[in-house]
Amino acid sequence: MATKNLSQYQPDAIPSAEGMRFGVLVSEWNNEITFALRDGAVQTLLQHGADVNDVVVRYVPGSFELSGGAQIMANNAFVDAVICLGCIIQGETPHFDYICQGVAYGLTQVSIKNSLPVVFGVLTTLNQEQALARSGGKLGNKGIEAAVTAIKMAALKQDLEKF
Repeated sequence: MATKNLSQYQPDAIPSAEGMRFGVLVSEWNNEITFALRDGAVQTLLQHGADVNDVVVRYVPGSFELSGGAQIMANNAFVDAVICLGCIIQGETPHFDYICQGVAYGLTQVSIKNSLPVVFGVLTTLNQEQALARSGGKLGNKGIEAAVTAIKMAALKQDLEKF
Protein backbone atom coordinates (compact mmCIF):
# COMPACT_ATOMS: atom_id res chain seq x y z
CA MET A 1 0.00 0.00 0.00
CA ALA A 2 1.34 3.42 -0.90
CA THR A 3 2.13 5.60 2.05
CA LYS A 4 2.69 8.82 0.10
CA ASN A 5 0.03 11.15 -1.19
CA LEU A 6 0.59 11.19 -4.96
CA SER A 7 -0.54 14.82 -5.19
CA GLN A 8 2.04 16.24 -2.80
CA TYR A 9 5.11 17.94 -4.24
CA GLN A 10 7.08 21.16 -3.89
CA PRO A 11 5.54 23.56 -6.45
CA ASP A 12 8.53 25.89 -6.32
CA ALA A 13 10.82 22.99 -7.33
CA ILE A 14 8.95 22.51 -10.64
CA PRO A 15 10.24 24.30 -13.75
CA SER A 16 7.83 26.46 -15.67
CA ALA A 17 5.86 24.63 -18.35
CA GLU A 18 5.44 27.83 -20.33
CA GLY A 19 6.16 27.24 -24.01
CA MET A 20 6.11 23.45 -23.60
CA ARG A 21 3.67 21.22 -25.46
CA PHE A 22 2.28 18.09 -23.82
CA GLY A 23 0.42 15.10 -25.12
CA VAL A 24 -1.99 13.47 -22.67
CA LEU A 25 -3.20 10.01 -23.67
CA VAL A 26 -6.09 8.63 -21.66
CA SER A 27 -7.42 5.09 -21.60
CA GLU A 28 -11.21 4.93 -21.90
CA TRP A 29 -11.30 1.65 -19.96
CA ASN A 30 -12.06 2.32 -16.27
CA ASN A 31 -12.92 5.89 -17.26
CA GLU A 32 -14.23 6.82 -13.81
CA ILE A 33 -10.59 6.50 -12.77
CA THR A 34 -8.76 7.59 -15.90
CA PHE A 35 -10.80 10.74 -16.47
CA ALA A 36 -9.99 11.83 -12.90
CA LEU A 37 -6.31 11.20 -13.67
CA ARG A 38 -6.68 13.27 -16.84
CA ASP A 39 -8.25 16.17 -14.97
CA GLY A 40 -5.47 16.14 -12.36
CA ALA A 41 -2.76 16.07 -15.03
CA VAL A 42 -4.22 18.82 -17.20
CA GLN A 43 -4.92 21.09 -14.24
CA THR A 44 -1.34 20.64 -13.02
CA LEU A 45 0.15 21.44 -16.43
CA LEU A 46 -1.92 24.62 -16.64
CA GLN A 47 -1.04 25.63 -13.07
CA HIS A 48 2.63 25.43 -14.00
CA GLY A 49 2.36 27.66 -17.05
CA ALA A 50 1.37 25.45 -19.96
CA ASP A 51 -1.05 27.10 -22.34
CA VAL A 52 -4.37 25.28 -22.77
CA ASN A 53 -3.67 25.14 -26.53
CA ASP A 54 -0.38 23.32 -25.84
CA VAL A 55 -2.05 20.44 -24.01
CA VAL A 56 -3.23 17.85 -26.53
CA VAL A 57 -5.62 15.34 -24.93
CA ARG A 58 -6.48 12.20 -26.86
CA TYR A 59 -8.09 8.86 -25.99
CA VAL A 60 -7.31 5.21 -26.60
CA PRO A 61 -9.65 2.28 -25.90
CA GLY A 62 -7.61 0.66 -23.13
CA SER A 63 -4.29 0.79 -21.31
CA PHE A 64 -2.72 -1.71 -23.72
CA GLU A 65 -3.24 0.80 -26.55
CA LEU A 66 -1.30 3.54 -24.72
CA SER A 67 2.00 2.39 -26.26
CA GLY A 68 0.74 2.59 -29.83
CA GLY A 69 -1.01 5.86 -29.10
CA ALA A 70 2.16 7.30 -27.59
CA GLN A 71 4.12 6.32 -30.72
CA ILE A 72 1.53 7.96 -32.96
CA MET A 73 1.58 11.08 -30.78
CA ALA A 74 5.38 11.16 -30.78
CA ASN A 75 5.37 11.06 -34.59
CA ASN A 76 2.58 13.58 -35.19
CA ALA A 77 1.88 15.97 -32.33
CA PHE A 78 5.23 17.76 -31.89
CA VAL A 79 5.15 17.40 -28.12
CA ASP A 80 7.86 17.83 -25.49
CA ALA A 81 6.46 14.94 -23.41
CA VAL A 82 3.65 12.40 -23.51
CA ILE A 83 1.68 11.55 -20.37
CA CYS A 84 0.01 8.13 -20.55
CA LEU A 85 -2.88 7.61 -18.14
CA GLY A 86 -4.58 4.30 -17.55
CA CYS A 87 -5.90 1.95 -14.90
CA ILE A 88 -5.40 -1.80 -14.83
CA ILE A 89 -7.24 -3.61 -12.04
CA GLN A 90 -6.23 -7.16 -11.24
CA GLY A 91 -8.79 -9.83 -12.00
CA GLU A 92 -8.90 -13.56 -11.56
CA THR A 93 -6.67 -14.43 -14.54
CA PRO A 94 -3.05 -13.67 -15.55
CA HIS A 95 -4.39 -11.08 -18.03
CA PHE A 96 -3.42 -8.35 -15.52
CA ASP A 97 0.23 -9.39 -15.55
CA TYR A 98 0.46 -9.52 -19.33
CA ILE A 99 -1.17 -6.13 -19.80
CA CYS A 100 0.93 -4.43 -17.09
CA GLN A 101 4.18 -5.83 -18.48
CA GLY A 102 3.23 -5.02 -22.05
CA VAL A 103 2.30 -1.43 -21.27
CA ALA A 104 5.40 -0.78 -19.17
CA TYR A 105 7.69 -2.26 -21.82
CA GLY A 106 5.87 -0.56 -24.68
CA LEU A 107 5.98 2.91 -23.15
CA THR A 108 9.66 2.50 -22.31
CA GLN A 109 10.39 1.54 -25.91
CA VAL A 110 8.49 4.55 -27.28
CA SER A 111 10.45 6.85 -25.00
CA ILE A 112 13.82 5.39 -25.96
CA LYS A 113 13.05 5.16 -29.69
CA ASN A 114 11.95 8.77 -29.88
CA SER A 115 14.24 10.35 -27.24
CA LEU A 116 11.04 11.71 -25.77
CA PRO A 117 9.79 11.69 -22.19
CA VAL A 118 6.89 9.23 -22.04
CA VAL A 119 5.40 9.19 -18.55
CA PHE A 120 3.89 6.03 -17.05
CA GLY A 121 0.77 7.33 -15.32
CA VAL A 122 -0.90 3.94 -15.23
CA LEU A 123 -2.43 2.64 -12.04
CA THR A 124 -1.88 -1.09 -11.50
CA THR A 125 -4.07 -1.94 -8.55
CA LEU A 126 -5.52 -4.99 -6.88
CA ASN A 127 -9.05 -3.56 -6.75
CA GLN A 128 -11.34 -0.62 -7.53
CA GLU A 129 -10.92 0.82 -4.03
CA GLN A 130 -7.16 1.18 -4.50
CA ALA A 131 -7.69 2.79 -7.90
CA LEU A 132 -10.14 5.33 -6.48
CA ALA A 133 -7.72 6.15 -3.66
CA ARG A 134 -5.02 6.98 -6.26
CA SER A 135 -7.20 8.97 -8.66
CA GLY A 136 -8.25 11.79 -6.38
CA GLY A 137 -9.04 9.88 -3.18
CA LYS A 138 -7.16 9.57 0.08
CA LEU A 139 -3.82 8.88 -1.64
CA GLY A 140 -4.06 11.81 -4.04
CA ASN A 141 -4.05 11.74 -7.82
CA LYS A 142 -1.45 9.92 -9.91
CA GLY A 143 -2.34 12.25 -12.80
CA ILE A 144 -0.82 15.15 -10.86
CA GLU A 145 2.33 13.15 -10.21
CA ALA A 146 2.54 12.22 -13.91
CA ALA A 147 2.20 15.86 -14.99
CA VAL A 148 4.94 16.98 -12.59
CA THR A 149 7.18 14.23 -13.97
CA ALA A 150 6.44 15.30 -17.55
CA ILE A 151 7.32 18.93 -16.82
CA LYS A 152 10.58 17.96 -15.13
CA MET A 153 11.58 15.58 -17.91
CA ALA A 154 10.68 18.01 -20.69
CA ALA A 155 12.73 20.70 -18.94
CA LEU A 156 15.67 18.30 -18.61
CA LYS A 157 15.49 17.47 -22.31
CA GLN A 158 15.35 21.15 -23.26
CA ASP A 159 18.25 21.95 -20.97
CA LEU A 160 20.47 19.18 -22.34
CA GLU A 161 19.63 20.00 -25.95
CA LYS A 162 21.43 23.34 -25.46
CA PHE A 163 24.79 21.57 -25.33
